[in-house]
Amino acid sequence: MFSHLPPLNSIRVFDSAARLKSFKAAASELNVTPTAVSHQIRSLEDALGTLLFERKTRAIELTEEGEKLAQAAYLSLQQLSSVVSEITNSRSTLTVSTTASFAAMWLVPRLEKFHRQNPQIQVVVKTGEQLDDLERDKRIDLTVRYGRDDEDAPDKIKLVTETVGAYATPLYLENTTRIEDACLIETRWKNQDLPSISWDRIVAEKNSEINRRHFDQEHHVIQAALAGQGVALISSLLVETAVQQGWLVEFPNLPRIVGLSYFLMIPTYNAHSHKVKVFQEWLMKEFVSSKT
Repeated sequence: MFSHLPPLNSIRVFDSAARLKSFKAAASELNVTPTAVSHQIRSLEDALGTLLFERKTRAIELTEEGEKLAQAAYLSLQQLSSVVSEITNSRSTLTVSTTASFAAMWLVPRLEKFHRQNPQIQVVVKTGEQLDDLERDKRIDLTVRYGRDDEDAPDKIKLVTETVGAYATPLYLENTTRIEDACLIETRWKNQDLPSISWDRIVAEKNSEINRRHFDQEHHVIQAALAGQGVALISSLLVETAVQQGWLVEFPNLPRIVGLSYFLMIPTYNAHSHKVKVFQEWLMKEFVSSKT
């Protein structure tokens, strides 16, 4: 039935080279020589009667046929790996891509709970502000993205819309009772496509003498507040742990404003992955139980 298929090892080598866009990197991942990788790819191309890669001076690129095979190869190997892991009860790795602030302030503090419930799944967190191409970068199993609620993206699953409030340490609030006397800390996004969440939306007075400070990462704003440097305008979602521990409290008599939303994105090749489904169910339960 499957006699026309090439050897599984050649598919595995091809998958590695296709994902990493490099024979040398594939060799390192597979613990073989670049010559061995090149030989396996050449043999596979000869067997299929078509080129899978365009060889350039310092890079390789998938051909149209190579792209088709790369998607099918990864999906097949991923499904095979998932089933083998279930049968043998061995550990599997799940790579989650998200923003640095969400990872540091919300996800990582909760991962121990996930690990206790699912010891067979090792979660690796990849952070960055850039948008990953999930259909191409098959090293990523799923991503949690942050943005406007009206953003048009296929297959996105809304997790929560945050509220944004003003927070400071109890000691800072003992010494600063008027918001006009406080150092006001806020985030100015690196991503210019994100709408600004500024103190101007809360403090009506635009007094030039008001002391303001800003960072381009929200977890840096939170750390500044925890260090007693001022009153921070931050997501109530991300400071949930700090508030529960009594490290930060909300500035009295100031309104909260509606912030941005978090979305879960799962690439099509992982739509039926067991480990992805397990993490998705856990993540959504955690959001439901969060006080935002």
